[in-house]
Amino acid sequence: MKATITHSGKSYQVDLTKPLDISIPMSSHPKNMKAWYLDPLSMEPVKGDGFVGEVAQGGSVNFRNILFNPHGHGTHTECLGHITKEIYSVNEHIKQFFYLAEVMTFSPKPMDKDLVVTLEQFKSKRKYPSSEAVIFRTMPNSNEKLHRQYSDSNPPYIEESLAQHLCEAGVKHLLIDTPSVDREVDGGKLLAHHAFWNVPANPRFDCSITELIYVPHEIEDGLYLLNLSFASFENDASPSKPLLFRLA
Repeated sequence: MKATITHSGKSYQVDLTKPLDISIPMSSHPKNMKAWYLDPLSMEPVKGDGFVGEVAQGGSVNFRNILFNPHGHGTHTECLGHITKEIYSVNEHIKQFFYLAEVMTFSPKPMDKDLVVTLEQFKSKRKYPSSEAVIFRTMPNSNEKLHRQYSDSNPPYIEESLAQHLCEAGVKHLLIDTPSVDREVDGGKLLAHHAFWNVPANPRFDCSITELIYVPHEIEDGLYLLNLSFASFENDASPSKPLLFRLA
């Protein structure tokens, strides 16, 4: 299935049968990636009144309860409800799901004991300023990110001034391959989150941050069509499955 899309007066060809999945699966396997000091994700068959929700145990169907946290067990998309006193839902506020997105690769700069993606780096690499979404791949990059245990590791994050610039430039969707756009332990400041969503000054309700993606090396830097889909949880964040499509 092929389609022609038009954006900012320019037309592109896209093959919808060739998606590039940049999500990290959620699994109960002990090696499943996790962050934020969480216990592993669990999947347990429902049992009761003679019923067992597992075919291997004699049940007629597999019927499992799943205990997970979207922020720490896999790829997730969050809205500004993540940092507000009021309860805002990603399902309620993110209503568009296709965007032009620029994939960009960065080697975070050492700053004291941290590794930070800076505004200077972003400005030097930005090639498609009309894209509504940006996708940050941090180096080093390997499929070890699919299994990494991030807790207490102080992963790379982005500079507050970069988040502010994205807000001012009209970028609505930021995707990154780390657990957070902010420092793991920052005293609850969440400076980049606040700057990107412009909270509390002028909140950007239709903007999202997607964390814990994985962008394989086979996906080159450049412009793509992004399908940003997530489960319809009425929550600040939801598990998501961002897909990229090459443009011609």
